[in-house]
Amino acid sequence: MRTVRVLAVLLSLAVVAGCSRADRGTSGASATDQGPASEVRLGYFPNVTHASALIGLDKGYFTQEPGSGTKVVPTMFNAGPDEVSALLGGSLDMGFIGSGPAINAFAKSGGDTVRLISGATSGGAQLVVQPGISTPRQLQGKIVADPQAGNTQDVALKKWLANQKLTGVNVQSEDNAVTLDQFRKGAIAGAWLPEPWSSRLVAEAGAKVLVDEKTLWPDGQFPATVLVVRTQFLNEHPRTVQAVLQAILDAENLASSDPGEAKAAVNRQLKALTGATLSQPALDRSFANIELTTDPLASRFPQLAADQVTAGVTTTAPKLSGLFDLTPLNAVLTEAGRPTVSAAGLDQQ
Repeated sequence: MRTVRVLAVLLSLAVVAGCSRADRGTSGASATDQGPASEVRLGYFPNVTHASALIGLDKGYFTQEPGSGTKVVPTMFNAGPDEVSALLGGSLDMGFIGSGPAINAFAKSGGDTVRLISGATSGGAQLVVQPGISTPRQLQGKIVADPQAGNTQDVALKKWLANQKLTGVNVQSEDNAVTLDQFRKGAIAGAWLPEPWSSRLVAEAGAKVLVDEKTLWPDGQFPATVLVVRTQFLNEHPRTVQAVLQAILDAENLASSDPGEAKAAVNRQLKALTGATLSQPALDRSFANIELTTDPLASRFPQLAADQVTAGVTTTAPKLSGLFDLTPLNAVLTEAGRPTVSAAGLDQQ
């Protein structure tokens, strides 16, 4: 049944490819469909907010869906800016990444090098603090950590600090594992972190939630993780791209139909990648804070771009026209009998 479904998906792409934005080349790249790629280099983080990637790797979806002859080469990152460098440098073909770095990759390349082609996760980021802190003002003069300067949580934290008019907070960017250790030692007052790290600080280090980022967005939804692809790869291997999207939908379906197995799959991958599994309380709490969804929530992106200015990451909001190409995703969703998703006009140049 999987083989039949994949063939149907690939045939549907052949029908829609002619009207896709992928038929427009970039930086001199050929727009000719060269068939399935010999390999696809896929970036992701060892985070629960990247559960679709972890489930897909554990269950073999990325191996099964791209088809015979395509090798999937997974590459792990700690935060978005490093993954952006790999994408723009051509050493990565596709990547699960935060919404902020996705915008930055598009802007840095002048709108040429990457396209955002799917959502992956909504929600799953919190500001967690030491137990004695109950108000924003108590963070003045203290250290608050996040994963990396310019990443999604860094922008969210700095925007929130600006809105709170807190100018005396020292933002410290560091590896998530270091943040957990620093929090345990009392060296930092708090951290704005993605899952599972916010849940680990709560479950293992006694942290409490000061801000759940969901509360800052309409309907509690914001794009924590999306999928981007190099435009040249999309142009040359659209069928491989769509097959990867089918694998993501497979992961989303597993999380809906068998959440216990989805959690176990994530934990197995975290064990393989980091040498340790999550405790059941941290794992359960992490999954309760996220929603796996291929909808990239495109209507949120103008606000995300404006937030970079508020956060002081950039002086002008990046232009987003042409960032999205949801044609391959919507072909997969249509084949699966699911509603298509909107680019909110951001697929137009």
